[in-house]
Amino acid sequence: MVEVGAGGTEQARYEREVIHDNVAYRLEQLYLGDASLVFGRIDVRSTEDDQDPSYYIGRVAVADEKHEPVVVDWRAPIAEAFYRATGREPMGLSLRRHFATRGRTLLGLEDEVFAEGGLDGQKAHADVGQIRGQGALFAALEESRTGRLGDIVGTIQAEQDDVIRSEMPGVLVVQGGPGTGKTVVALHRAAYLLYTHRFPLEGQGVLVVGPNRLFLGYIEQVLPSLGEAGIELAVLADLIERVAISGPDQQAAARIKGDLRMVEVLSRAIAERQRPLREDLRVGYGAQTLTFDLESSERIVAEARRRYRTHNAARAFVTRSFWEALAASARRPVKIPALREALRRHTLVREALEWMWPVLTPAQFLNDLYGARAVLHHATRGLLRASERAALFRPRSESSVDVVWTVDDVPLLDEARALLGPRPRHGQKDEVRTYGHIVVDEAQDLSPMALRTLRRRSLNGSMTIVGDIAQSTGAWAHDDWDGIVEHLPTRRPHRMVELTVGYRIPAPLMRVADQVLALAAPGLKPARAVRDVGDEPRSVMAGEEGLIAAIVNMVIEERDAVGAGNVAVICPHSVSGDLDEALTRAGIEHGTATRRGLDTQVTVVPVRMVKGLEVDASVVVEPAAIVEQEPQGLRSLFVALTRSTRRLALVHERPLPPFLELADPSAS
Repeated sequence: MVEVGAGGTEQARYEREVIHDNVAYRLEQLYLGDASLVFGRIDVRSTEDDQDPSYYIGRVAVADEKHEPVVVDWRAPIAEAFYRATGREPMGLSLRRHFATRGRTLLGLEDEVFAEGGLDGQKAHADVGQIRGQGALFAALEESRTGRLGDIVGTIQAEQDDVIRSEMPGVLVVQGGPGTGKTVVALHRAAYLLYTHRFPLEGQGVLVVGPNRLFLGYIEQVLPSLGEAGIELAVLADLIERVAISGPDQQAAARIKGDLRMVEVLSRAIAERQRPLREDLRVGYGAQTLTFDLESSERIVAEARRRYRTHNAARAFVTRSFWEALAASARRPVKIPALREALRRHTLVREALEWMWPVLTPAQFLNDLYGARAVLHHATRGLLRASERAALFRPRSESSVDVVWTVDDVPLLDEARALLGPRPRHGQKDEVRTYGHIVVDEAQDLSPMALRTLRRRSLNGSMTIVGDIAQSTGAWAHDDWDGIVEHLPTRRPHRMVELTVGYRIPAPLMRVADQVLALAAPGLKPARAVRDVGDEPRSVMAGEEGLIAAIVNMVIEERDAVGAGNVAVICPHSVSGDLDEALTRAGIEHGTATRRGLDTQVTVVPVRMVKGLEVDASVVVEPAAIVEQEPQGLRSLFVALTRSTRRLALVHERPLPPFLELADPSAS
């Protein structure tokens, strides 16, 4: 269809490329890899004597040559009953069938039969237990982890479906404990909204923000498996272009950089760059000497501040007013275009304009602010303590292009961009990209300044905010959702939903974590585990061989126990390097969180980076050190204890914290 052949026109070649790109994009959307296309079927009760019509539910819609549906997209309205029907509310169904699959292999079926107008006594458990397709669900849960998060499209439960299909406008907050599926539910919600509101979301864009790049690599396959390849995945640093971003700041600096007082600090510092001259400017022009006096510079600066909301937008006004005032000082009439052309490169003129009202990028502005103690003192006077001011100082770099910023600088760079505005002739490149819907995962650690950054990206206030207050471990750990929501769009009242059922973590492991939860976040109720049985957790105290050797031995045991599954060695940051070297010496193939992600069977993960991940087995190193070394030690330990779907082992040299002594009656 798109062959041009010899002598084809330019238009024909262009059309060929457009068609080719469109087809390639559509094929990418439809590619399912090894995932099964169909995972369920519903029979809708007919009002006549005819046979009940059946609909197969799958990842993408498929029609036959007569355009009749063969497979219904899981997001279509008719598929809603597959996830929500109960015996008491059958939603018109007579039968619901779940297919248990591994890849494209059918392992079994599970049928639920609905009596007309009421509950089939044989299937009463469907309402009581609130678990749909239990066989298919358990088969999926018992699959070995691959180092990539999988979708749950075939096993979505009712409370999860409520979140996924919730209305789009406004801010939806989803609180969910470990294993409740909040991350994968949020991703399915993004796919559902894009399907349901294709116009306008396809043009406006959907953004998913995660806590770090390890997490993004972990979730990157979920949305393509659901037929949505156009949703953007990012960390906060990706929202700031043309600057280099590295790791986090020290705790004290991170805390102050996330504080809302920094808005006033930056505003003051920008105002300091809007200043009248310190003395009259005199410059020769032909036989005349032109003068730009202090009174004119004061008037222009004051007027520019009054007229313009952003700093860079006023530069053209200041420049134009400068030339007008300079021309007005001439004894004989002067044409401004000729004057400007003659003097615009003059050193004194350029210095005067740069002094009065420089054009600034966010990086230039922050580089100057951080590197000048006098400017910092003036901008923070009455707002920050001396110790907080000192935490902001860093030596000024000769060029802002060479500065490597921290992730905690990102909200300040963005705030500076909002205050400075686009540079002249760089408007479109400097504009903030906005999105029709934003999903934010692990939002419980975001500072007020980071939340302002996300709010600016929201086109219409539509956001899904996901997290667990009990897992708040950063410099800006929050104790409730109110302190988060207040910094988000307020066009509509926010909605709060809690996921209460834990699918990933078996009850024996959850009981250990719940002892920590009672101290880390006493106001939160633990999730109810659907799997009552599982391997009991173990603890091993290092002997004469030392801690590192004991960890290596435990890793070998756990690796052998999980077969094709994966193992995470979750440790304090201080021992991650030693562990990496020890595993290498022992000949154990492994990766680290910053190298190869979870692509290897064994991965060393500092506890600060493990949030949001799930593995088959966890080896948690030195719980007492995690509690002591992390800013939110108890919550960090809670996170570490809730990553595994099958096995948990604690390896320690120091005594376990007292609240864990009774967690494992078989502790050695």
